[in-house]
Amino acid sequence: MTSSSSGAPPIGGAALRPVIGVTLVAALGGLLFGYDTGVISGALLTIESDFRLSAFGSGVVVSSILVGAMAGAAVAGNLADRYGRRPVLVVAAGVFTLGAALAALAPSAAVLTAARVVLGLGIGIASNLVPVFIAELAPPRYRGRLVGLNQLMITLGIVLAYVANYSLENVTHSWRWMFGLAAVPAVLFGAGMLLQPESPRWLALNGRTERARAVLIRLRGHQDVTGADAELAEMTGNATGNAQAGPVPAARGRWRALTARSVRPAVVAGIGLQILGQASGVNTVIYYAPKIFESSGLGSSSSILATVGVGIVNLVMTPVGMAAVDRFGRTRLLACGATVMTVALAGLAATLAAGGQNSSFAWLSVLCVVVYIAAVATTLNVVVFIIPSELYPQRIRGTAMSATMFSNWTMNFVVSLTFLSLLEALGGAGTFTLYAVVCALLAVFAVRRIPETRGKSLEQIEAELAPRARTATAAER
Repeated sequence: MTSSSSGAPPIGGAALRPVIGVTLVAALGGLLFGYDTGVISGALLTIESDFRLSAFGSGVVVSSILVGAMAGAAVAGNLADRYGRRPVLVVAAGVFTLGAALAALAPSAAVLTAARVVLGLGIGIASNLVPVFIAELAPPRYRGRLVGLNQLMITLGIVLAYVANYSLENVTHSWRWMFGLAAVPAVLFGAGMLLQPESPRWLALNGRTERARAVLIRLRGHQDVTGADAELAEMTGNATGNAQAGPVPAARGRWRALTARSVRPAVVAGIGLQILGQASGVNTVIYYAPKIFESSGLGSSSSILATVGVGIVNLVMTPVGMAAVDRFGRTRLLACGATVMTVALAGLAATLAAGGQNSSFAWLSVLCVVVYIAAVATTLNVVVFIIPSELYPQRIRGTAMSATMFSNWTMNFVVSLTFLSLLEALGGAGTFTLYAVVCALLAVFAVRRIPETRGKSLEQIEAELAPRARTATAAER
């Protein structure tokens, strides 16, 4: 086993417990993300009955959470760069709690839609800042797995939402209980974050060196003061370099800084990953799996059963990706996963074209979807939050993550909105052939545009990307 690149000795065993504890508390934001995203699937049936919603009205209730998520992602980064990661995550917990209570007590569809927007705000903030917060306090050797825990908690939250939907199905006004239950982890998230330290990197950048040192000693174990000091020296050296380049810019300046040539390679890699990742069809398969299976020839009950199986595969395979990301690296893992995704979707398209409504082909379609979801869970879903949380310079990391996650949620909204229209216009075979082409582009993009960050400190990554940006600038000239 090699030592971390910060110069500190290897960290393991009991020394990891403090940082794992902080990570678990922060990852409750991911659990709420998953639960509030997934709970609508079971709640909608009784909501439609209670409020007598039309198909359009149901669509508004479902999609309103994405509008909130886009807004939350857009504002979270600037707030976090200005006030710190921890206080904004505490605010997110309050937003989750308010949204859950408002949804549970909603007297009308309009109020429920507003509550879903509020929940979306919490999701947007959490999707932005939880990966950044974990990445900034994690030891380089374990950063991929620790940030990946956020994705595991998202997946677990979705499964818990399905369990709640099933358990409360026969309860009067069951949807109110389904939404209200989310207040419990939201309160735990907020209370837990109040007890956690601020990101040591944010503290160092803002001149609070002694506080940053105390946090590092707490996180790395009190017996590793030397290692904590070495890590702090790297952070403060980076902060000094940032200070020489100019003070931390105000909000408007941070947005302008995203267009600077020195930052461009990181921004292209981070935002490009979000756009291609969402355009690969991952959420359409999750959202519309029963419809896909029915179109392949399965009956209604078999389609629902197959969808449950897809959810289980998604949950089980996520830890596999968490274990692999620090062993094989982000770029290689993503490129291999995107290749498997391409093959699986091409196979699904061929099966749908050949089988039509023939049930003998139906389970081949299920197999293709399972392989696709397994590849997504072990690769794309693991690295989609890890990579951008590592690439961006410290001075504008929060703002850059806002732009990145805004592009993620916007593309999610566009793809979800257009899927049924594509299915009607191109058929299942044509639609999934299109998604397969996007997956192939994602594999090429990973190799050509996303730098490897495995085992490197965030300061090393920032330093290495600067020459890469200068090379790109020289080539443009």
